[in-house]
Amino acid sequence: MFTTRYQRMYDNLIEVCKKNLVNFDEKLIRKAFDFALEAHKKDLRASGEPYFDHPYEVAMIIAKEIPLDDVSIASALLHDVLEDTEITYEMLVKEFNQTIADIVDGVTKIGGVIRDHDASQAENYRKLLLSMVNDIRVILVKFADRLHNMRTLEFLSREKQIRIAKETMQIYVPFAHRFGLAQIRWELEDLAFKYLDPEAYEDIRKKLKATRREREAYIKKTIAPIKQKLDQEKLKYEIEGRPKHFYSIYRKMITRGKAFEEIYDLFAIRIILDTENIYECYNVLGMITQIYRPVPDRLHDYIAIPKSNNYQSIHTTVVGPEGKMVEIQIRTRRMHEIAEKGVAAHWKYKNSYKPSNKQIEELVDWIREIFENASNKEEANKEIIKDFKYYLQQDEIFVFTPKGDIRVLPKGATPIDFAFQIHTKVGFHCIGAKVNGKIVPLDTKLNSGDQVEILTSKNQTPNKSWEKFVITSKAKQEIRKWIKQEENKKVEEGKALVAKALKKLKIHINNDDLLKLVQKAKFENLNEFYKAVAAGTIDIQEFLTQKPETEKPQTTKEEVEKLEFEKFADNAREQIGGVLIAGDKLDVLHNYAKCCNPIPGDEILGFITRGEGVKIHRKNCKNLERLMKVHEGRIIDVAWPNTDGNYFIAAIKIVGEDRPGMLSEISQTIVNYQNTNIKSVNFQTHRSIFYGTISINVKNLDHLNHIIERLKKINGIETVERFELLN
Repeated sequence: MFTTRYQRMYDNLIEVCKKNLVNFDEKLIRKAFDFALEAHKKDLRASGEPYFDHPYEVAMIIAKEIPLDDVSIASALLHDVLEDTEITYEMLVKEFNQTIADIVDGVTKIGGVIRDHDASQAENYRKLLLSMVNDIRVILVKFADRLHNMRTLEFLSREKQIRIAKETMQIYVPFAHRFGLAQIRWELEDLAFKYLDPEAYEDIRKKLKATRREREAYIKKTIAPIKQKLDQEKLKYEIEGRPKHFYSIYRKMITRGKAFEEIYDLFAIRIILDTENIYECYNVLGMITQIYRPVPDRLHDYIAIPKSNNYQSIHTTVVGPEGKMVEIQIRTRRMHEIAEKGVAAHWKYKNSYKPSNKQIEELVDWIREIFENASNKEEANKEIIKDFKYYLQQDEIFVFTPKGDIRVLPKGATPIDFAFQIHTKVGFHCIGAKVNGKIVPLDTKLNSGDQVEILTSKNQTPNKSWEKFVITSKAKQEIRKWIKQEENKKVEEGKALVAKALKKLKIHINNDDLLKLVQKAKFENLNEFYKAVAAGTIDIQEFLTQKPETEKPQTTKEEVEKLEFEKFADNAREQIGGVLIAGDKLDVLHNYAKCCNPIPGDEILGFITRGEGVKIHRKNCKNLERLMKVHEGRIIDVAWPNTDGNYFIAAIKIVGEDRPGMLSEISQTIVNYQNTNIKSVNFQTHRSIFYGTISINVKNLDHLNHIIERLKKINGIETVERFELLN
């Protein structure tokens, strides 16, 4: 049964759905409402409000501000149940359907990937983004989730406010731009700006408030003759004046190096025409230029040349009354809906949950290109994520081919980027370029309006140096792919030369012995060795006649584990900052007892020794119990620094079945519990079993124990326990 409060909330949601959706399944929304309310009934937000208020407000944003359908509203109500409750994906499929379960799962994974900037997440980026662009409801629910979190950011600590605001500005704002969600982008920008630079934000807010009446009067005065002209032509339209957004004003002040009072185009007038005839927009532009003098070079025709996110509008700046500059935007009703709601508006017109605009199709291609041929090396994956974030934040330029065709490129693009966009073969054989009729270096940065002609030669191939200055993902990937193919050819050539030399010398060296020789010569791997052979930098016959060094006795598994534990323990103790006595750092000579190996999170006591300072033991150490009976006066209370709100490193030993996807499942289980951060992973395999340790940041022992219990539930896991080394 609903309380009066929740009944009122439900009624409000249904009322908004009736107003904004053509039709919807009220039973589905009611079921999702009840399910989420029950799942979150014991949880509270940082503000002290019931946690359910958050998914409810996210659903209201979806229903009111980016209305799509009943499935997206139900998914918004359920979007946190996988991350914050005991509800599983399988339970969602059973209670609702796979579509809703997939959307909720996608929203959960987006948050996990964005929070974790570790290069090992590159594969997660690929899966996440490919699934996201297959159903736009995933990203729309995530945007609504972030928008409500930003609206309630004041309840968090200053440190968290800054972290979340930066993340919003770096990831969510450019993503909103790429998906054409202008209204959400502007609000996210202003909210992030409010916390990243509160003084500048407050200064602009006060100045806009102080000039509000004056500004409204000026807009009314500017609009009056335009309305009169539009009425004379009997056009159906909507006209409004609005101030620029806070962050937009701030950005202009910074880029132009001017004070607030010197920024004249603080407001814009928007004309929305109720027509499908785009030529009416040009007719209105002509009427406006008869009333006000246009500013040269300030006309942008995004109808003839839409932005890559399908944004269409005419922007012109005119000299209005009193000589002040005013920006005027002209668009049709359909263009306006697409400008404000982006991919959501595309669904309205296309009735498809797969994004249809060209920019998002290019995003899918980019995702595939950047991940499918990627190396597994950490540095390569870091480069992938760097490219991904750079891709999101690119501005655009419009460049012309010699025939007058338009190509949209990111700002800072070069002739090589342009060549690869024309065709991969054009990029491969590019030997030079003409920009506006003049030959220029291939690393020249192009500008909007440039006409570019690519000069090619069949004998030309990509140069490794190109990768240093190209910026488009396609150019980078094609160049990297070519370099990789060339390296593979060198490897095969080197292998053939080694085989020939072995045959000539009439000797046989197995792979293990060859690898030992290669490692002795400081080569990273066999492929690097083969490339060196192909390049002729080593005497292959002399190299192959070396004798491998006598093998050293193998280190036992117990010795390896002991070394690993000592390394982990030292790191964990150092990170937490040592040991406290009476609340102050223990500065006297002290060390940690080998008999019980205490690590942060253990309850500890100190024993004052003769000659070795204070020896730190676990409270339950048997040796300490014996010492307490004999030397009770030499026992002192010690503790780890207070970890409330902070973290210390803990390590977990895991043994289980070596199957595909196991490491990913372990990582997701850990990350999805209270955003736990993984510090390191050290696993080995033997036949069909894997074993090893995983180090994580935890708040306390309860945090650690909860994760251990969750890991035990994974199919194929045999044992999970805290990494300890008790003698």
